[in-house]
Amino acid sequence: MRIAIVGKITETNNYVQYVRGMNLDPCVTLNLGEVTGCDALLLPGGGDITPAFFGEKNRGSKNVDTELDILQLQALDFAVKKGLPVLGICKGLQIINVGLGGTIIQDMPTADLHKYADGDQYHSTVIARGSWLYELYGKECIVNSAHHQSIGRLGNGLCAVQTCPADGCIEAIAHVTLPILGVQWHPERIDEKKAMLSGQKVLSCFVSLASAWPQACSR
Repeated sequence: MRIAIVGKITETNNYVQYVRGMNLDPCVTLNLGEVTGCDALLLPGGGDITPAFFGEKNRGSKNVDTELDILQLQALDFAVKKGLPVLGICKGLQIINVGLGGTIIQDMPTADLHKYADGDQYHSTVIARGSWLYELYGKECIVNSAHHQSIGRLGNGLCAVQTCPADGCIEAIAHVTLPILGVQWHPERIDEKKAMLSGQKVLSCFVSLASAWPQACSR
């Protein structure tokens, strides 16, 4: 299986290793033409999204790369139209939300619980019963965070499946009909001893979804 990672080679090594860890073929690209030849799309973490894309002025967004935002949003649009499975991680989850009409909280009041500070923050979460994450980790788990922004209004067709009980921050999403999943945390680099879970399970679940989706569409 070939997975497109829309991002810069210098900023996506963790994601490349994550995908290769399952003997899959990562394709890091800034060329939308290459996405069309892949079986699934992974939208990686990174800086903040240009606020204009969700109808706001800058109120605390940092490390914005508008050109990359445009490419990632275009890749998502292609995936939605073609039924290509999508996994978003950190910024990637936020790209999914914005691309489907949602908004971003540009600087969370509770950012200190989540933002990178000499390493990822680790905190508890609760998971919706019956969701894809519930099947992997049960009703609660510890995750790693490195963000100061979060989902505001959910995009069209998205539902929250994991939240941080301390502040209600949405930690994972799923689309109700399309093969689109997202996590606000970082399964590709989580310390399994600290979290007491395997981040590889997220990718395994996504690959299973991606493998089954063409057959499901053909029925």
